[in-house]
Amino acid sequence: MLALIAFSLFLSSQPALAVEPIRITRDDAALDLSGVIEIYRNQGSNFQVSTAPGIDGIVRRIEVEAQDERSSGDWAVFAIANTTDQQFDRLIVAPHFRMAGSGMFWPDLGSGRIASITPSEGFALDRQASDDADIFLLTINPGSIVTFVAEMQSSRLPQIYLWDPDVYKDTVNSYTLYQGIVIGIAGLLALFLTILFVIKGTAMFPATAAFAWAVLTYVSIDFGFLNRVMEISPGNEQLWRAGTEVALATSLLVFLFAYLNLNRWHMHFSYGVLAWVLALAAIAGLATFDPSIAAGTARISFAATAVVGVGLITYFAYRGYDRAIMLIPSWLMILVWLFGCWLTVTGQLDNDIIQPALSGGLILITLMIGFTVMQHAFAGGALNQGLFSDVERQALALTGSGDTVWDWDVSRDRIVTRPDVSRQLGLSEGSLHAAARNWLPALHPDDRDTFRTTLDMILEHRRGRVAQTFRMRGADGHYHWFTLRARPVIGSDGEVVRCVGTLVDTTEQKKGEERLLYDAVHDNLTGLPNRELFLNRLDAVMALAQSEQNVRPSVFVIDIDRFKQVNDGLGISAGDTILLTIARRLHRLLDARDTLSRFSGDQFALMLLSEQEPGRIAEMADAIRAAISAPISFAKREMVLTASIGIVSWTSQHAAADDMVKDAELAMQQAKRYGGDRAEPFRPAFRSAGTSRLQIESDLRRALERGEIKLAYQPIVRLEDRTIAGFEALMRWDHPRRGSVPPAEFIPIAENCDIINQLGLFAMQTAAEDLSAWQRAVGEVPLSVSVNLSSRQLLRRDLVNDVRSVIARSAINPRCFRLELTESLIMDNPEQSAHVLARLRKLGIGLSLDDFGTGYSSLAYLTRFPFDTIKIDRSFLDDASPKRAVLLRSIVSMAHGLGLAVVAEGISEEADAEELREMGCEFVQSYMFGPPVDRSVVIDLLKEQSRAVQA
Repeated sequence: MLALIAFSLFLSSQPALAVEPIRITRDDAALDLSGVIEIYRNQGSNFQVSTAPGIDGIVRRIEVEAQDERSSGDWAVFAIANTTDQQFDRLIVAPHFRMAGSGMFWPDLGSGRIASITPSEGFALDRQASDDADIFLLTINPGSIVTFVAEMQSSRLPQIYLWDPDVYKDTVNSYTLYQGIVIGIAGLLALFLTILFVIKGTAMFPATAAFAWAVLTYVSIDFGFLNRVMEISPGNEQLWRAGTEVALATSLLVFLFAYLNLNRWHMHFSYGVLAWVLALAAIAGLATFDPSIAAGTARISFAATAVVGVGLITYFAYRGYDRAIMLIPSWLMILVWLFGCWLTVTGQLDNDIIQPALSGGLILITLMIGFTVMQHAFAGGALNQGLFSDVERQALALTGSGDTVWDWDVSRDRIVTRPDVSRQLGLSEGSLHAAARNWLPALHPDDRDTFRTTLDMILEHRRGRVAQTFRMRGADGHYHWFTLRARPVIGSDGEVVRCVGTLVDTTEQKKGEERLLYDAVHDNLTGLPNRELFLNRLDAVMALAQSEQNVRPSVFVIDIDRFKQVNDGLGISAGDTILLTIARRLHRLLDARDTLSRFSGDQFALMLLSEQEPGRIAEMADAIRAAISAPISFAKREMVLTASIGIVSWTSQHAAADDMVKDAELAMQQAKRYGGDRAEPFRPAFRSAGTSRLQIESDLRRALERGEIKLAYQPIVRLEDRTIAGFEALMRWDHPRRGSVPPAEFIPIAENCDIINQLGLFAMQTAAEDLSAWQRAVGEVPLSVSVNLSSRQLLRRDLVNDVRSVIARSAINPRCFRLELTESLIMDNPEQSAHVLARLRKLGIGLSLDDFGTGYSSLAYLTRFPFDTIKIDRSFLDDASPKRAVLLRSIVSMAHGLGLAVVAEGISEEADAEELREMGCEFVQSYMFGPPVDRSVVIDLLKEQSRAVQA
């Protein structure tokens, strides 16, 4: 005993501060302990603290161990002194949520505050059942000083009260009555506005009803009513509270947009609100991970909507928009309520009444908005829906069209426009309200005679219509296009007294037409004339050369050697930059009479008129080679390119521009055969070199009709169980004299002579019909067929319709039909490819990316294209380096991360197949697992597999 007293005296002599006790009496009904509690952070599961000095003045040391697994490691300490000679009971109450002081950006959304309370002496505290607060019943002996150590469940303890049990019960009952009234009113409002939405159905009413339901949900959460309707598991209160705040912010934004009908004023309002709503939807998803951030963002959004609403309402009210004027009282109430909320959450307004009062204010706002909406609901009665007269209807239609009324008073010779077209042109107001002759200086010189003659003809013949397009000069010197449509008004004397019609500004339309015409005959990248415009100009020059001795055109076809390696090594964007550089260099060499054109990706054409001497033409060819071979700096490296140039000069034997260009192309091909980096003049002997190719082209045109084109099918096998998952359709040509012609030989010819579309459609239709026949013969087995797609097919406008027609005629499931595209094919035109592939994907078919990894652009664009499968090129499997496995595993992992299946091509060893299976590769395709076979053999393979599975 003496040792314990000595130990206590020793502790009391240490510098640790003792807790200052709060002295209470029986008359103290409610005491706020929030300001006197001492919080100890990060103390762990065992906590020691000095007690308040007892009656004997001794400060003791107590140790408390955490009893709840949700303990935060924080502890709260306070002391209570009963100075009376009576024993009495009190309730310690710590609310789970308190709006006052909760914060704006990362608000405290409530949680369990106290896990348990341990007294230094006396009776243990009993936890009272409550969904809204942590409540503990304590009994204080007379003349005692007790120190309490609270084990905290959260890091914050916004408020803690010491209540008389009876007073607390009466207070809770009084708030319960108030809360019930508020929730009842909110429910009736939400129900009434929903019924109003069903009756009227316009966008304003569902938006109002949604706001009312959001308010009802928010108030139900705030008052703890939702806990009584449905079970909310502990820890989910923050998620629900954040979700209701996001819903409240979203519904207010949608209501403002729908009520003011903002999409009528400008389409940008629709885009802005849609982006805002999508952002709030993303925030709602974020609430599952961090409700505090979601709620803070929602509060900011609510405030931003209120501020933006002030500007919009003020602007539209100034313009006399009745809806904006009627919304002013409700919006002022929102601003007042928002100001009160700001004072509350920042802690400047802190009492127990403010939170229920703000909830009641929210109901009042909903009520005012409901009254405002009801005025519109019942303002469309029969008196306001009377019929318009024909004149009123025509006037409204004219106003709605936005056209300008053009009125020529012939007797006074005065033209008036409403609205005034002078302001549209930047001229002084009313400057064109004048005689018809005063319009002539404002017109384009080429249009003045037509304008004058048209008006004179109307006056002379006293009938007809004015339908004329002309240009008028604005104050800035630019011309605006206008279309005038008018008709004369004949007076009682048979003469024209007026001419009335509409004047429409068609400047943008004309510019659009000019842009379309320009784009149709010019290259999008370089702005140079394309092949069609070049041939048109060459035809005109050749026609002139028939009669003019000094007109002798020469044509150069210029092809950049090995340019595909530049695209593969540096990417498409780098290749485009280099092409622009080459185009500028070539353009500097030309005279004003010469024409430079871009024929295709890396091919240019030049029509030379400024030089006719053979020596000068050869010098031009050398200058072109030198310009192209000059080093090009890109990405801190220099590249040297070369070109193959074909040259042909006009002779009377050239009947058309296309013949001349073909001869130049033959010369260019010959230059490439000699190794490139040279200019080759055309010689007639070059035509015989293309005879074989022409013969193949001719035979290919009749091959489909003769049934020489067939399909072979190579199995695609599942690695897991070695069963057939599908087939790839491979085109074969059985030539009657040449035998089997490989696809690598006839497919490029088919693409150049426009036969590829017929072959592609044949392949898709045949493969789909064969698949349908297999499924009828074997049964509905999970089987797919893949067809390769060429670049010409991908850029063809009717491709989607062709695929849809093929699927419909063969009556197969779209999921069983697949199209395969190579990486280089897509990268030729990524924007167009993305558009076409998205439309194909909507049909429900599969899309495979073939030869994956052979280029350098696929990783950057892979997520943009809707592929569901990638096929690993066999070059990765043939690689014998030790890094092969790492690279293959990375490709498979990346594909699975993007939700793509993987097919490996060209496997030749079982060890490779097993290695790929362990990596997660699903499918393989190679001669090891099955060579291409005829369609009749496919049925035998499928039946054999079916029997094996059944066995």
